[in-house]
Amino acid sequence: MSDACCAHPDEDERTDHDEHGEAQAERLWDVDEIRGAALSGVLLAAGFLLSRAGQDGWALGLNIAALLAGAATFVPGTLRALVKGRIGVGTLMTIAAVGAVVLGEVQEAATLAFLYSVSEGLEEYSLAKTRGGLRALLSLVPELATVRRDGTEVAVAPKDLHVGEVMLVKPGERLATDGTIIAGRTALDVSAITGESMPVEAGPGAEVYAGSINGTGALEVEVTTTAENNSLARIVHIVEAEQSRKGATQRLADKVAKPLVPGIMILAALIAVVGSLAGDPELWIERALVVLVAASPCALAISVPVAVVSAVGAGSRFGVLIKGGAALETLGRVRTIALDKTGTLTANRPVVVDVATTDETSREEVLSLAAGLEARSDHPLARAVLAAAGTVPAAADVEAVTGAGLTGTVGARRVRLGRPGWVDPAGLAAQVTGMQQAGATAVLLEVDGRVLGAIAVRDELRTEAREVVARLGREGYTVTMLTGDNAATAQALAAEAGITNVHAELRPEDKSRLVGELRARGVTAMVGDGVNDAPALATADLGVAMGAMGSDVAIETADVALMGDDLRLLPQALAHARRSRRIMLQNVGLSLVLIAVLIPLALAGILGLAAVVLVHELAEVVVIANGVRAGRSADLSAIIALASSSVAGHPHSRGAAGTARVPTVL
Repeated sequence: MSDACCAHPDEDERTDHDEHGEAQAERLWDVDEIRGAALSGVLLAAGFLLSRAGQDGWALGLNIAALLAGAATFVPGTLRALVKGRIGVGTLMTIAAVGAVVLGEVQEAATLAFLYSVSEGLEEYSLAKTRGGLRALLSLVPELATVRRDGTEVAVAPKDLHVGEVMLVKPGERLATDGTIIAGRTALDVSAITGESMPVEAGPGAEVYAGSINGTGALEVEVTTTAENNSLARIVHIVEAEQSRKGATQRLADKVAKPLVPGIMILAALIAVVGSLAGDPELWIERALVVLVAASPCALAISVPVAVVSAVGAGSRFGVLIKGGAALETLGRVRTIALDKTGTLTANRPVVVDVATTDETSREEVLSLAAGLEARSDHPLARAVLAAAGTVPAAADVEAVTGAGLTGTVGARRVRLGRPGWVDPAGLAAQVTGMQQAGATAVLLEVDGRVLGAIAVRDELRTEAREVVARLGREGYTVTMLTGDNAATAQALAAEAGITNVHAELRPEDKSRLVGELRARGVTAMVGDGVNDAPALATADLGVAMGAMGSDVAIETADVALMGDDLRLLPQALAHARRSRRIMLQNVGLSLVLIAVLIPLALAGILGLAAVVLVHELAEVVVIANGVRAGRSADLSAIIALASSSVAGHPHSRGAAGTARVPTVL
C-alpha cells in the first residue's frame, strides 16, 4: 500500500508477481513480501533482545538472517532492473544496506531491509486486490445460447456463435452477444450496458447488446458480432487497457527517486574518488559509505505507508474503501468529478412523480385501476405504481402486450395501461408531453375506450444530491454528469441537481472517451455504480464506486468504493484524502530535509555512522507519529455517524446475518 512512496524497481518483476502469486492474494499473509518482512522483523527483534542480553555472537547471526530475509523481497528485482538500466528507490535501499554492512552495522542494514519489505508488501497487496475486477462481467453472459441451425434449435456456447446466425431469446434470458432483432417485440433491461434506468422498448430492426435482459417477448435476433468482439468484450478490453495504464503510472516515490538516487550515487562516488586522490583513501571511502547510509530513504520508506494505512483504516470506518496509497494520493488531488446518473445521483428506484387526470376521475382512482393491472406484472414500472396506489383492486384476464402495455378487467370495466402510441393520449396529450420533457416515463390509463389518466414515473434524485453538488462547487470542484439515459431525463435531473455540464445517451466506450477528455484538463474522478460505468471508472485518474447498490464489477474496477447509500460520503472522502495527502507530503518533505541535513554533516565527518543511525531512528519515530495522524480527524465521529446510518438504513446493504456488505480490501 505504499503506492505513494515506494515503487517496485522493475515493472517486469511486477508482471511476474501478477502471474504467479499476488494476483491471487486474498489475504495480506498471501503476499510474499509480507511473509518475508514478518520473518525479517521477528529475527531482527530476537537479535536486538540477544544483543541487550550480551549475546553479541548470536545477535549478529540473527541480524544477518533478518537482513537476508528482508533483502530477498526486493534485491533480486533491483538487480534485474539494474541490468536493464533502471534505477529506483530499491537501488538506493540496496546500496545503503550494503554500505551499512561494510561499515559493520548489520543491524542497521537489516532494519532498512525490513522497513522497505514492509512497504513493498503493503503495496503489492493493495494492487492485487484491484486485479480480477472483470470477473463479475462473466456472469452477464449466459452459458448457452439457442440458435437455429438447419431448421433445428441448438444450444451452443456463446463463443461458438457466428455472425449471421439467428439467435432465439426467451423472456427473462440474457443476450449472449450483440445482434439485430428480426422478429418479436419486448422491453429490454439494458441498464448493465448503457445505464438506461427504464426498460427500452425494442422491435424488428433494433440493435440489442450482449448482457441485456429480455423482457416478456420472445425474440429472434440476427447475430452481428462474435463473443470476442461484442459490447461486453469491448468493456473488458477498455478496463484491462486502463488498469494497465494506471499500473504503470509513476508514483510519488518514483518522482522523488528519479533525480535523488542517481544524484546520491554520483555524489558518493565523487566523495570516494576525489577524497582518495586528495587524502586518505580509507577515510574517504568510509565517509562515502556513511553518506550513502545517511541518504537512505529509510524514514520515507516507512512513513508514507503508515500514513496510508492510517488513512485507509479511518476511511473504512466511515464507509469509504480506498485501495492503496496511489488511490489515496489521487483522491486528494482530484479537481474534476464526473457523476453517473442512475444509481449515483439517483436512487435507482423509479417512483410516481405526477398523475394527470380528466374531469371524469380522480388521481386515486387512476392509480388504483393501474395498480390492479400492475399487480400481475413484473415490469419495473409496476413497483412504482403499486407503491403509489392506496388500494389495489382485483383484476381479471390480465394480459401483457409485448412492447406496449397491459390489458385486463377490473370489476365490469375493461382497462388498458400502456405507452403513448399504443394508447391514444387524446385530451391529455399536452400533459404527457410535459411529463416526457421532464424526463419521466408516461403511462396512459384507458377505461372502456376512454383515456382517464396519465402516470409519470421517474428515477428521482437522491435527497442529498443537490446539497452534495452545491458543496463540491463551493470547494472548487468541476462537476459533470455522464449517463446512458435519454437526453430529456438527463437534462431534467441535472437541472434539479444544479449540474450544468451534461452528456447523455452514452455507451460505455463514450463515457470512457469523455472521461479521457476531462483528464486532459486536470485530475478527474469518475463516480458510478454499474457495469456500464466500468470502462469510465478505469479510464479516470480515480474511479469511485457507489458500493451499497453498486455492481461487483464497479466495486472491483474502482479505486475507491463508497459503501454507504449516501452521496454525502463523496465530499467527506475527498476532504479526508486532501488532509491525508498533506500529511504524506509533510512526511516526504521531512524525509528529504533529513537527507539534505545528514549528507553534509556526514561528508564533513561531524556525524559518524552511529550518529547517523540514531538520527534515522529518531526521524522514523517522528514521521510515523505524524503518519498516524492521517487516521484521526476532528469531524471523523460525525462522518462515521453519517456513514453508519446510511449503510444501516439501506435494504441492500446487509446480508442474511444482518452484517454490512463490505468487500475485503485490507
